Amino acid sequence: MLSFNALALISIFYVALLFAVAFWADKRAERGRGGWLRSPWVYTLSLSIYCTAWTFYGAVGNAARSGLEFATIYLGPTLVMVGWWVILRRLVRIGKTQRITSIADMVSSRYGKSNTLGVLVTLLAVAGTTPYIALQLQSVTLSFAVFMDGPANAPEDLAVVALWVAIGLAVFTILFGTRNLDVEERHHGIVMAIAVEAVVKLVALLAVGIFAVFWIGSGPSDMMARIEASSIDVWALQPDRWMTMIFLSAAAFICLPRMFQVIVIENEDERHLSTAAWAFPMYLFLISLFVIPIAVVGLSVMPEGSNPDLFVLTLPLTFDQNALATLAFLGGFSSATSMVIVASIALATMVSNHIVMPIWLSTQSVGATVSGDVRHVVILARRASIVGVLVLGFLYFRLSGGGTALASIGLVAFVGLSQILPALIGGIFWRGATRIGAAAGLATGLALWLWTSLLPSFGEGGVLSAAVFLHGPFGIAMLRPEALFWIEDIDPLVHSVLWSIALNTLAFCVFSLLSFPSPLERLQGATFVNIFRFSDRSRGWTGGAAEAEDLLMMAQRIIGPQVAQGIFESEAAKQGKQGYLPDVTPDFMDRLERELAGSVGAATAHAMVAQITGGASVTVEDLIRVADEAQQILEYSNQLEAKSAEQERTARQLREANEKLLALSVQKDGFLSQISHELRTPMTSIRSFSEILMADEAMGPEDRLRYSRIIHDETKRLTRLLDDLLDLSVLENGQVTLNMGEETIGAVLDRAVAAMEVATGQQDFVIQRPGPGEDASIYTDGDRLSQVFINLIANALKYCENPTPRLTIKVDEAGGRRVVDFLDNGKGIPTDAQTLIFEKFARVSDNHAAGGAGLGLAICREVMTRLGGGIVYLPGQGGAAFRVILPDARAEAA
Repeated sequence: MLSFNALALISIFYVALLFAVAFWADKRAERGRGGWLRSPWVYTLSLSIYCTAWTFYGAVGNAARSGLEFATIYLGPTLVMVGWWVILRRLVRIGKTQRITSIADMVSSRYGKSNTLGVLVTLLAVAGTTPYIALQLQSVTLSFAVFMDGPANAPEDLAVVALWVAIGLAVFTILFGTRNLDVEERHHGIVMAIAVEAVVKLVALLAVGIFAVFWIGSGPSDMMARIEASSIDVWALQPDRWMTMIFLSAAAFICLPRMFQVIVIENEDERHLSTAAWAFPMYLFLISLFVIPIAVVGLSVMPEGSNPDLFVLTLPLTFDQNALATLAFLGGFSSATSMVIVASIALATMVSNHIVMPIWLSTQSVGATVSGDVRHVVILARRASIVGVLVLGFLYFRLSGGGTALASIGLVAFVGLSQILPALIGGIFWRGATRIGAAAGLATGLALWLWTSLLPSFGEGGVLSAAVFLHGPFGIAMLRPEALFWIEDIDPLVHSVLWSIALNTLAFCVFSLLSFPSPLERLQGATFVNIFRFSDRSRGWTGGAAEAEDLLMMAQRIIGPQVAQGIFESEAAKQGKQGYLPDVTPDFMDRLERELAGSVGAATAHAMVAQITGGASVTVEDLIRVADEAQQILEYSNQLEAKSAEQERTARQLREANEKLLALSVQKDGFLSQISHELRTPMTSIRSFSEILMADEAMGPEDRLRYSRIIHDETKRLTRLLDDLLDLSVLENGQVTLNMGEETIGAVLDRAVAAMEVATGQQDFVIQRPGPGEDASIYTDGDRLSQVFINLIANALKYCENPTPRLTIKVDEAGGRRVVDFLDNGKGIPTDAQTLIFEKFARVSDNHAAGGAGLGLAICREVMTRLGGGIVYLPGQGGAAFRVILPDARAEAA
């Protein structure tokens, strides 16, 4: 027989191997080389955590005591995978869509993201799983005890072994279970280690079974004869217990936190379920194939009174097969450790998201954007929760002493965790289920489980006195733990399941029918029930009260700066606002909440986002979709909402118009000042020089000519100003006469450029005209179009501050229309003035800087409108850039 030290060394080496596998898988996944790590086979093997040490060792013991009853533990999951996998597919789809982090998060999210329900499910899960963890520690210590000799088999030595196992599991789980927070970043290392352990325990049990059949026995025929001759062949079928056990195992397969973790949270691809639907039942068949032969051989070979739960270990040791015994030990060790690791992760996530984080959030007086990295708080909470869960399991192991209470705790835990089933299944198939109904059902089921199953499992005199078992509390016979409501003479397990599940379901249905769900509950209900129809639909945040900066600050502290900034940048790019923060739209709020839910759970994420927005998360349109029975009321609400939105738009437009009128009023005052200046200056010059000419009859010809030329120029200036005013008035009144005809764009540009060169005579102003497109023919009024081009060239000449001014005129196409772009190399027009430049009286620069009355662009706009085209300013081009949109072909034909 191996020494205890040698076995401990082998265990340490095995754990080190699991560390290496987990580390390798994590690193490979981080480098984006997941490959077969994300295969359906790894996913299927990860489901093997259902087969814990209780089934690895206990299945043989159960078969030795009760015959084929052990098979019920495998029949339930098989029925779920083969016949009810649609439920699993629905859960996986909901988990991905809603970014669910645990089964408590699933229930909480379904019922209006109620953290109260999350806390209730979390407490139930901890209460049901902690003894189960103690059972795994017990199985590991018992397997070590098989290899111990003499005084080393003392309870204190076993406690030390359990303590070191718990410490090692805590370290492993913390290292590989809290490396990240995002639910989309799977625990590849842990899942891969579990897959390896699944292979080890299957190979170990098959090896022991083959040894029992072909080494101890003489083959299948001999084994069948041994079975017929053993006490296992004589057993009475109890249909009620069988049905109860099958139901319990099926419910536990869905509701156990560790199973929900691997089925839903760790699922990489929904299509993996189709492989697991047949591969996992095959795994269960193989792992149970030799349970009866091992039990039969153990009963016939081992001394009377031997523990049948340990036949898997003691049979090889009896025949000095140390290598096979070591392999069997590693199989049992794998069964126990894989369960503890995943259960610890699942429970730690639930405790962190539904207990620690809400408490922490409530202590922050300034809300979700307080200083400090929430990410670190969450990771610390999860690590502390992992340690706490394992400490609770170890304490339960120590306090129970490893007695008969642990022997039946597996089924007791199944009963407790199955209380989640009515709220879970009802929530994903019944839209009418409510938060109050779910809470009533869970509370009822929890109370009845505690009274009829958990407390009696300690035996008479353990927690409950013998008098309570015999006469009920306070002498109330109808409340006896194992004969509730005078139902007697049935199996205690059947009794507990009957009352707890039945009254749980009844309370769930009755209180759901009597209560009215909140809008968010109805919205979530419609989303969950119709998940395959509404998977991609938004849940309807109204984010108008939220600031993007506050949301970014909060997101950075939960999911980290890099990930948060990436989300905001991608949303800004989607909205066409590169370089800026995105608008806080309902779709973006919905997406952000789902991202945060991956780290802190749906309920906490919803609370944190709502704390910033300060508002509801349901629109009237959402309510219409989820409340068909209140259609008329909701239609009225929809009308009010539409009117409110219309009033908001009108108010916004009025504000914008008012701001524009104020700006135009300022421009009008400037225009009146400018126009008076523009009129008075030439009139003053004309009057003054006319008086000089009239008064000085002896003036020489040269002076007379110079003064006459000044009078003439001032008259032309005055005429030009009056022409602009009259021209604008005629255009606005629609009284203009257009002389339409065929023109080429280049010819019109030639006339405009030539007119400006004659008018200004400036040689340092460069006009560039890339040739392509100017030979295009258009049907227009060439003189009016030339007037527009002249005004644009004149503006560039006046306002371009560059020492070497340059104007580029380019003919192009945009949106199926011919356009002519005028781009200078100046400073451009300020953003706040771009909306006013086409208005009358509008001037961007100082009113006296370059002359003119600010009517040129207004005239250009009116001319292009009459011609069937348009003119716009192009921002962000470096200098001032105007685009003249020429009439389209249909307008030209007309």
